[in-house]
Amino acid sequence: MMNPTKSHHESTVIKYAIRSRLLVLSLIILWRTLLTPYDTSAPLNPTCLSQQQHPNVVADDDQHVILVPRLASAIESSIVWDSVYFVRIAQCGYEYEQSYAFFPLLPICISWLSRKVLAPLIPVIGHRAVLGLSGYVINNVGFVFAALYLYRLSVIILKDQEAALRASFLFCFNPASIFYSSIYSETLFALFSLGGLYHLMSGKNTIAVLWLALSGFSRSNGMLNAGYFCFQTMHQAYDAVFLRKRAFLAMQVLVGGALRCICIFVPFVAFQSYGYHNICLGHSPNETSPWCKARVPMLYNYIQNHYWGVGFLKYFQVKQLPNFLLASPILSLALCSIVHYAKSNPKNFYSLGFLAPTEDKNSADVLFTLSRGNRNFKAKKQVVKDLALPPEESKLSATQGYSSVAALPYIFHLGFMAATAFFVMHVQVATRFLSFSPPLYWFASYIMKSPGTYKRWGYVIWAYSAAYILLGSLLFSNFYPFT
Repeated sequence: MMNPTKSHHESTVIKYAIRSRLLVLSLIILWRTLLTPYDTSAPLNPTCLSQQQHPNVVADDDQHVILVPRLASAIESSIVWDSVYFVRIAQCGYEYEQSYAFFPLLPICISWLSRKVLAPLIPVIGHRAVLGLSGYVINNVGFVFAALYLYRLSVIILKDQEAALRASFLFCFNPASIFYSSIYSETLFALFSLGGLYHLMSGKNTIAVLWLALSGFSRSNGMLNAGYFCFQTMHQAYDAVFLRKRAFLAMQVLVGGALRCICIFVPFVAFQSYGYHNICLGHSPNETSPWCKARVPMLYNYIQNHYWGVGFLKYFQVKQLPNFLLASPILSLALCSIVHYAKSNPKNFYSLGFLAPTEDKNSADVLFTLSRGNRNFKAKKQVVKDLALPPEESKLSATQGYSSVAALPYIFHLGFMAATAFFVMHVQVATRFLSFSPPLYWFASYIMKSPGTYKRWGYVIWAYSAAYILLGSLLFSNFYPFT
C-alpha cells in the first residue's frame, strides 16, 4: 500500500508538471502572436523524395481541402529548428544523410499517433499539422511522467520526500523547459532514462535495461546510461571475489553486466547499421560518402563532424564566447554539485565507492551487493522506512542522501556529460543536454533548505530557470538562436 504522503506528493508533482507545460505552451503562443518570426520558412513542406520518384502518388494534403487553414498554419509555423527534422522524418522517412543525426524513437511515435489516434484531424488541419500536433502531445504528456519518475527516484536516493518534491518542482520549471514542450527528443530521453534508473534502483534490472535501451533509441547519449550497469557490475564483482570468495559468481556477474550493457548499445548500433544499409550499400565507391569507406564506418560521428563541426576543442573560438556565456549557468551548477559531493564525502568519491562504509552500501544494496533473493523486498522495505522517518530525521537524511554512496554513479555520469558538453559539443546545447540529470536538482534542492549564503543561491537558481523559460520561449519559438 502506498504511503499517503508519497501519494499526495506524486499528485502534487503531476499537477505542477501539467501547469508548467501549460505555462510554456502559453508563452509560445503569446510570443508568436506578438512577434514576427526571424525565419518564416517553417511552414514550407517540399514533396517527399519518394513521392517525387513516383509522381502518380498523390500527397495526403492534396487529396482534400483543409477545413481550418489558420489553425493548420499556426501549428506548422511553430515547427522550428530541429523540430523540422523530426516531423520530416515522421512524414517522409530518412531522406538525406544529415537527417540520420536524429534518432528514430520520436519520429516513430509521432507517425504512429498521427495515423492511429489523430488521423480524423487530417481533413481538418492537414497531415503535417497533425504530425506537429502529435509531437506536442507526446512530449508534453511524456514530460509529466518524466517528472513523476524523477520524484520516485529522488525518494529512493535522497531518502526524504520533501527534498524529492523540491527537486521535482525544479525539474518542472527547468531552464530547458522550452525543449520539453517542443518537438524535440529531450522529453522521451528523460522519460526513459529516469524511468529506467528508477527501476534499476528498485531492483528490476530487466525492466531497467528495456527502458534505458529505449533512451538510446531516442538520443545517442542514451548509450552513457550503460555506465550505471558498469558501476553496478564492478561493485557486485568486487563483492563476489573479495567478500564472498566466489570467483564463478563474479564471472556470472561480469557476463550479466556485459549483456545488459550490450542491450543498451543495441539501438545505437542498429541505427548506424540501418544508415549504412541505406546510404552505402548498392552504390559504387565513387558515389558513396567518405565515412562508408572507413574501417569502422560511423555515420553519427561523421554527420556531427561534417555538418555541424562537432569535435574536441573545435568550439573554442573567440566568436563563440556568447555561447559559452549562455551555457555557463548550467555548467556552473553541474560543477558545484560535483565539487560539493566530493567535499562532503571524499572517501566515497575518490575510491569510486569501494571504501564506503558497509552500512551505506547496504542502503543501496541494488548497486553494491549480491543479496539477490531479498533484493526487491529489501528495496521496497527501505523506501517505506525512509518515507516513515519523522521530519527531524528526514531533514538530516536529506544531506546524507545527496552525499551518500547511492548518488555516486549519478555524480560520475553528470561529470562525464558536463565535460563532453564543454570540450566537444556546441557548448550552448549544454542547457538541454544536462537538463535531465538528477544531481542538478538534488543539489539545488539541498541548498534551497541550507542556512545562510547557500539558501540565497537557491533563489538565484529559481531566477535563472525563470529567465531561461521566458528567454527560451521568446527566442526559440520565433526561430531565433537559443540553445
